[in-house]
Amino acid sequence: MVMAKTDATAGIGSDVARIDGRLKVTGEARYGSDFAVPNPAYAVFKTSAIARGRIAAIDDGAARSVPGVLDILTYRDVGDEVGEAGFFASGGYAGTTIRPLASDRIWHDGQIVAVVLADSFEAAREAAHRLVVDYAAEPPAAGFDGPGVEEEDAKKDDPAKGDAERALREAAVMVEADYATPTQHHNPIELFTTTCAWTGDRLTIWEPSQNVYGIRNGVAKQLSLDPEQVRVVSPYVGGAFGSRGSLTQRTALIALAAKRLNRPVKLMATRDQGYTIATYRAETRHRVRLGADAQGRLQALSHEGWEVTSRPDSYKVAGTSATTRVYACSNIASEVTILHADRNTPGFMRSPPEVPYVFALESAMDELAVKLGMDPIELRRINDTDVEPVGGKPFTTRSLMKCFDAGAKAFGWSERDPTPGSMRDGDWLVGWGCATTLYPTHIAPATARVTLTPAGKAIVRTAAHDIGTGAYTAIALTAADRLGLPLDRIAVEIGDTNFPPAPVAGGSNTTASVCNVVAKACEQVRGQLASAVTAAGDGPFAGSDPNALILAEGELRGPGNASEAIGDAMARASSGAIEAYAENVPDGLQQKALGQLYQGLPALTGGAQMEDRAQFAFGAEFIEVRVNARTREIRCPRALGVFAAGQIVSRRTAESQLIGGLIWGMSSALHEVTEIDRGAARYYNDDLAEYLIPVNADIGKVEVMILPEDDEQVNALGIKGLGELGNVGTNAAIANAVYHATGVRIRSLPIRIEKLLGDRSA
Repeated sequence: MVMAKTDATAGIGSDVARIDGRLKVTGEARYGSDFAVPNPAYAVFKTSAIARGRIAAIDDGAARSVPGVLDILTYRDVGDEVGEAGFFASGGYAGTTIRPLASDRIWHDGQIVAVVLADSFEAAREAAHRLVVDYAAEPPAAGFDGPGVEEEDAKKDDPAKGDAERALREAAVMVEADYATPTQHHNPIELFTTTCAWTGDRLTIWEPSQNVYGIRNGVAKQLSLDPEQVRVVSPYVGGAFGSRGSLTQRTALIALAAKRLNRPVKLMATRDQGYTIATYRAETRHRVRLGADAQGRLQALSHEGWEVTSRPDSYKVAGTSATTRVYACSNIASEVTILHADRNTPGFMRSPPEVPYVFALESAMDELAVKLGMDPIELRRINDTDVEPVGGKPFTTRSLMKCFDAGAKAFGWSERDPTPGSMRDGDWLVGWGCATTLYPTHIAPATARVTLTPAGKAIVRTAAHDIGTGAYTAIALTAADRLGLPLDRIAVEIGDTNFPPAPVAGGSNTTASVCNVVAKACEQVRGQLASAVTAAGDGPFAGSDPNALILAEGELRGPGNASEAIGDAMARASSGAIEAYAENVPDGLQQKALGQLYQGLPALTGGAQMEDRAQFAFGAEFIEVRVNARTREIRCPRALGVFAAGQIVSRRTAESQLIGGLIWGMSSALHEVTEIDRGAARYYNDDLAEYLIPVNADIGKVEVMILPEDDEQVNALGIKGLGELGNVGTNAAIANAVYHATGVRIRSLPIRIEKLLGDRSA
C-alpha cells in the first residue's frame, strides 16, 4: 500500500512529488526479487551457444556433482509439460511461440537449454557453468541480407489512398531515400527475475510485469491450471517499456521447478541472458518517397518498411499506420515486409512502431525541405491538416503547429542560418534540427475498487502497473480530486491479481484507462454516501437531493452552504466502510472487451481505429548538436520538446516522462545498437559495459513545455497518453541537426563518428 504525504489540496493537474518516491529512495519498495520466501531454491539458466541447430548431447555429470545441486531440467525432463500460451502479437500471452525446453531444437542464440536448481545461487551458477551441452549446428541467418532469410508480407492493413505511383511521377519535386534503424535492447535496471511458490495447488508468482493478469492467465494455460489458482504480484517494476509486457519462457519453467522441488524457487537471469530470453526492438529498413508541388504541398507519400523477426514468429510493428497519417496528402501508398531470421522474437519497445518509422518519415521531410529551399517548420505548416488523410476522419484535436510555433520561439529558431555548415563556435560546427512527434491516444477497459473507511480515508485497489511512470501518483490524484480528500488520506494498491483487473501497461494507456475508472468508482462512493446522509433523519443534509451533494476539501457539501466533514458524515451514514466497484468499457469497444480484460488479453482502442475520429497526441522537438570540425565528435547540448497531450493528471511525472523520452531519443540516435556477429547470429555487446547508453556528461539542457489542450472526445477525463510520445522523432531531429551542422546526411542509425569521418570539407 502506498500512502501519499503531499499537498493536502492536490488533485488532477497538480504538480506534486511521487507518492511512492520515499519508498523507492529508502529501499522500502519491494520489487520482484525482493520478496522473501521460506527456504528458497535458486535457479540459473544455461543458454544456447549457437543460433540454429539441435542439441546433440548433454553431459550433466560434473554439474550434478556440485554440492547443493538439487536438479537439472532440460528438454528430456520437461518436454510437453509446458504447453502453449498463444503468441502475444496475435492476441495471446507469450512473447514467442517457442515453448521452453520442449525439444532439442535450437531456434536462436541464448535460448534456454537447461534450468539448474540448487540450494544456493552460487552452487546453481557453478553447476550451470559445468553443464556440457554439445550441438549439431546449422548455418544461421542473422538478419537482413543473411543466407536463408525468408521474406513474408506482413499481412497488416497497409494504409493507401489514391494513385501514389502516378503522383510521384508527376510531382514537381521528389525525394527518395533509404533509411535504417538497428536492433536495440531495453536494458532495464531491474533484471528479469521470477520467484514462484506453491501452497497446495495454488501458485504465487512474484515477477516484474506490465500485465499481471496476462501472466496469470498465460501461466495457467501453460500448466493446465485454473487462472484462479494463480496469483501474480508486481507492485514495483524497475524499468520495462515493453520488455515485460508479455509472458516470457522463464515463468512457467520456474513454476514447474518449484512444483517438482516442493519449495519456492528464485531466478535472477543475468544481464546478457536478458538480451535473448526477453524481447527487443527489431532491426528495420525503410524506403520513403515524397512528391510535392513547387510550393511544398505533398502530392504523394510512399513508405515501405522491412522488419527482422524470428524464424517461427510473424512479429511486426508496421509503423506505416502512423507515418501515413501525419500530413495532408491525397496519394498514399505503404507496404511492410517481415524477414524471418535465426534470432529471438522481437517485441514491444517504447513507441514500437513510431520510433523507427517516424525516423524515416521525418528525415525525408527534412530532405524535402532542403530540396525546396524551404524552412522545415514551414513545410510542415503547409502540410498540416485537421483530418487524417487516409480515412478522412477528423482529429479530435491537433495542436501540432501550436507546438512548433511555441517551440520555435523558445528555441530561437529564427536565428538559424539554413545553410549547412554555416553556424560555428570555434572548432565546433553547430546544427539545429527539428521533427514532428505523435502518438496514438489509446484507452482500454479497466476496473477498480474504491473503499471509503469510517475514518474518512480512501483505499484504491486495481491491478494496474507502475513501471516507473508515476501511476501510483496519477491514481491518487484522481481519487483525491473526485473524493475531495487530501492526498495523505488516499492509499493506492496496485500490481496484484488479487485486485480488480487493469490493462497491460503499454500503448501509453494506463493513465487514461485507470484514472477514468477510478473516477467512476469515486463517483459511486459519493453517490452512496450522499444517498445515505440524505435519507438519514438528522444532519445538515436530511431530505436534500443526493445529486446536489459534492465532496470537496475533506467535506461533504450541499445547497445553502451546508457542509459536514467526510468522517462525520461517514459516522452517521454507515456503520462500516463504503465500497464501490466500477468497470469502464471505452467508446469503440464492445462489452465483451471486459471479459478479455479478466482474461489478461489486450483490448486497446484509439488512434486511427475509431469509427468517426482519429485520436493522437502531437508535439514538436528541437535539437542542437555540435560536431567537432576535426574529430567529428558529436555533442548534443540542447533539446527542447513541446507537447500537447490533453488533460495532464500528474504534471511532475508527466514532465519527467517527456524528459526521459527525449533523452532516450538521443540515445537511440547517437548511442544504441545491439551489435550482431553476422556469421554466428549472436549478440556480442550484451552488457551495460559495451551497449552504449548516454550518461550525465552526454546530456546537456533538456527542456519540456506542455501546452494546455482540452479534448472532450478521447475519454471522460480528456486524458491522452504521453509516456511514449517524448521519444518519437527525436532521432530524426538529431539526424537533421547533424546534416545542418555538417552537410552530411546520415540515414542509418546510430550516428557515430565513423559515419562522419569520410567528409572533411568542414
